[in-house]
Amino acid sequence: MLCMPDFGTSSMADETGNDSQMFEGNEIVDPGNEAAHGDEAVQGGELVEVDELAQGDELAQGEDLTQGDELLQGNEMAITEVATPPTTRRRRKKSLVWEHFTIEDAAGGATRACCKLCKQTFAYSSGSKIAGTSHLKRHITLGSCPKIKGQGHKLAITIGTDNDGDGTVERRSKRRYRYTGYANAAFDQDRSYSYLAKMIILHDYPLHIVQQPAFTAFIDSLQPRFRVVDVDAMEVEVYAVYQKEKENLLQAFSAMPGRISLTIGLWTTSQTLGYVSVSGQFIDSEWKLHRRMLSFMMVSSPHSDNALSEAISSSLTDWGMKEKLFTITLDNDSLSHDIYSANLRDQLSGKNNLMLKGQLFVVRCYAHILDAAAQDVIALIHGVIYSIRESIKFIKASPSREEKFAEIALQLEIPSTKTLCLDVTTQWNTTYLMLLAALDYRQAFITLETVDDNYNEAPSAEDWKKIEAACNYLRLLYDSAHSIMAAGNPTSNIFFHEAWKLQLELGNGSAHEDPIFSSIAKDMYERFDKYWKDCNLVLAVAVVMDPRFKMKLVEFSYSKIYGVEAAKYVKVVNDSVHDLFKDYVAQPLPLTPAYAEQGKTDNATANGNNTQATQPSTGDGLQDFDIYLSEIATTQPSKSELEQYLDESLTPRIQEFDILNWWKLNMQKYPTLSKMARDILAIPVSMVTGGTSIFSAGTGCHVLDDYRSSLRPEIVEALVCAKDWLPNSTAAPEAPGSGLLKMD
Repeated sequence: MLCMPDFGTSSMADETGNDSQMFEGNEIVDPGNEAAHGDEAVQGGELVEVDELAQGDELAQGEDLTQGDELLQGNEMAITEVATPPTTRRRRKKSLVWEHFTIEDAAGGATRACCKLCKQTFAYSSGSKIAGTSHLKRHITLGSCPKIKGQGHKLAITIGTDNDGDGTVERRSKRRYRYTGYANAAFDQDRSYSYLAKMIILHDYPLHIVQQPAFTAFIDSLQPRFRVVDVDAMEVEVYAVYQKEKENLLQAFSAMPGRISLTIGLWTTSQTLGYVSVSGQFIDSEWKLHRRMLSFMMVSSPHSDNALSEAISSSLTDWGMKEKLFTITLDNDSLSHDIYSANLRDQLSGKNNLMLKGQLFVVRCYAHILDAAAQDVIALIHGVIYSIRESIKFIKASPSREEKFAEIALQLEIPSTKTLCLDVTTQWNTTYLMLLAALDYRQAFITLETVDDNYNEAPSAEDWKKIEAACNYLRLLYDSAHSIMAAGNPTSNIFFHEAWKLQLELGNGSAHEDPIFSSIAKDMYERFDKYWKDCNLVLAVAVVMDPRFKMKLVEFSYSKIYGVEAAKYVKVVNDSVHDLFKDYVAQPLPLTPAYAEQGKTDNATANGNNTQATQPSTGDGLQDFDIYLSEIATTQPSKSELEQYLDESLTPRIQEFDILNWWKLNMQKYPTLSKMARDILAIPVSMVTGGTSIFSAGTGCHVLDDYRSSLRPEIVEALVCAKDWLPNSTAAPEAPGSGLLKMD
């Protein structure tokens, strides 16, 4: 028999079908008996949920109750099979649980509910029997779903009020879901200060944001108990974050197995002072490449070699790496490179044992030379570039002009899909793309000049040839820059490929039969040839450490560049590689604590092997043979690791090749050579490797804004360095699920 509840003007207890339910605020808490659904049960006191109040055809009791489908009996819900009249429309599911579940067909005509988050399925119906939704709600509200549980949240279903939260309900209210995860977590003022300091550091907010009325009002709306501090206290907190991250980085450096290479950046301010930034690049024990800011030091004259030497020495001492310096990379102009190199080499060689007598010590930034060469081209045709900019401005000035230009391009059947747009003058790649697009629409510009008397900025035929020549050589720089960007964190071996191709193309371009092409190429070649002479040795030594090329690519490329004189240049590279390897054999780095025990074990193993090799014969009558083996072992020296490496066949060239992983796997085979490879591959040939900044690397010295310039030098250093360290910090988040910072 089907019992139908009375939907009249009964009390709230009667409507909900459970006298033991109580209201707490605007939530209903059922501390009563367990509600059974099939073979599942939930303790009422553990479930925080309220459904819509039933009016007319619905009844709320911890789940939706549908007339003809479910039966109310005391504190239990019984599922009964009731014949329902056939209908073509399926009853709309009103429970909000269906926001989290979908219905899927199962075998035998049954259906199952599938959680959208964890994809777990639950029984819902078998034929005409409906299992209800309470077990589905429990899966969501009690955190049984692993996806919700992993986020530390519990989902509660609450009932809304319609008269300003007085707890009474005058008409049916819509349910809503709310997360209750850390609502009752203890408030920690110090931790909040730390997160606020990290937010300021990571997003370059001014320290005085803590005193801005809008910010304080926002914080008060989130947590009235948070005591907003003043600027001085915020400086202290920022410096504390800096000190903590520096200690973590010091620990990482203490286990660094190889040497470190530095990049030096120069910063000016609106005052007479400047700053020198020192970053270190290295490969860790897992053969992963890292670059970290080491110092950001105020100096009286950042462009002097004495200031650079002072900043480098101070930074190395501060980080305990005086004996681990390998190379330094500068972004200075080529005219002063020789002076910088000689002075820095002299000043630092007495404090550091430079490898290969300092021949690889000072490296010039590759991105800087690309930018400088591009700027040379732009300067040569600046008048033509002005005409193109004005032409594009004219077309973009009104929709009618754009339509007219598009019609002309259509009539001329110009196949280009490029878009005409103005360049960003500080980024040479945008200037190249603007000229390239304009070149495709050359005939359209010429035609526009004949049909529109207001347009008088069309380039001449000679101007178009200059644009064609400029694009021809800018393309070389553009493609090279993109190859570096594609590498992500490029190791030094990839730069030789780019540099030798540019050197060859620009050299050939200087002899071009067209004077316009040759004049542009000559200016670029003059600048790049100076870079090639300064840096081709370090680039070549780096590519020798690539098992896909070794000395073979050096031999091939030098034959293209130098012709019959290639052999002597190849010999320079070969001798340098061998001399550098001898340095590593004769002057190994002191082992870090993590590697000291490994070194003792390796030595013991080697000694054990030697002992075994000289042991007397076991009585097999071959004593004379043992003596013969000992003699040839001393008279015929075995190949060194380097010779063995160079003599082996090249590793196949595959696109996914990981050079660092290759050396990691071959450390045991080449114990000394792998140390040399680790240091060489970590040389930062380019100070800029990613983003659009690679196209504006040489636009001048970095400028510190007026606000940063007004801060105390130690706070400026804390802000700059901590911003670099925090995204790479290995420290665990202070609060689970906080989501404020993502620590890698």
